[in-house]
Amino acid sequence: MPGITLAFILFALVVVTIGLGVRIVPQGSKHVVQRLGKYQSTLSPGLNLIIPYIDTVSYKVTTKDIVMDIPSQEVITRDNAVIIANALAYINIVAPEKAVYGVENYIFAIQSLVQTSLRSIVGEMDLDDALSSREMIKAKLKAAISDDIADWGITLKTVEIQDIKPSPTMQHAMEEQAAAERARRATVTRAEGDKSAAILQADGRLEASRRDAEAQVVLAEASQTAIRKVAEATQTGELPVVYLLGEKYIEAMRGLANSQNSKLVILPADLPAAVRGLIGSLKG
Repeated sequence: MPGITLAFILFALVVVTIGLGVRIVPQGSKHVVQRLGKYQSTLSPGLNLIIPYIDTVSYKVTTKDIVMDIPSQEVITRDNAVIIANALAYINIVAPEKAVYGVENYIFAIQSLVQTSLRSIVGEMDLDDALSSREMIKAKLKAAISDDIADWGITLKTVEIQDIKPSPTMQHAMEEQAAAERARRATVTRAEGDKSAAILQADGRLEASRRDAEAQVVLAEASQTAIRKVAEATQTGELPVVYLLGEKYIEAMRGLANSQNSKLVILPADLPAAVRGLIGSLKG
């Protein structure tokens, strides 16, 4: 029995020793090995052998691309506007030993670095430029952090601006400003329309007055011509005037006769005598 127990213990010790000395690293990962607390080597995917009880696997690092969500943060632009921005960073660890020994927590470090760089870049831009220049912000952000994280054995594949928008308070102020601008434009448009209408009305009145004046001149010239021709025909001075006044008088009486309100029209018996008497009274 003691011999069997000793053999079992030796067998178990051999199995444990082999288990500690053989390491199988899966594809997409790398293991960092320390020997007595000091960095020794980095194990690649596949079967690897280490010294049992002396070498230990201290860190297991993925070599796949890592998608990091950069938390949203408030950023103040150059014109003192507050916007909310967040991003996505795609990184790849090419040197696991630098990533685990070069910085305490590379995930937190990269997130903080992206946030700080984003605040710095947007802080040098105006609000309108920041909202419409995502590609430029992306390029500047990638250039700002690529060299820094390269010292940690990490490559920045790309960085994307996931969202950039005004803060709720700023957005409300922008909406009020846009509404005020639309109201101002509507007021200006109405004022210009009223002005154009008034000008057109004035032009119409002016044209009508001008044509009325021209019509009066034409009528006066026609009357003058008529008087002259009648005077030439009769070779007397009063008859043309009497003729024309009589003609006007007859037209006026005809209008009164056709009016619905007129009941009685009285014509003088001697129209020429009445006209001559009127002329004589005017001369006197």
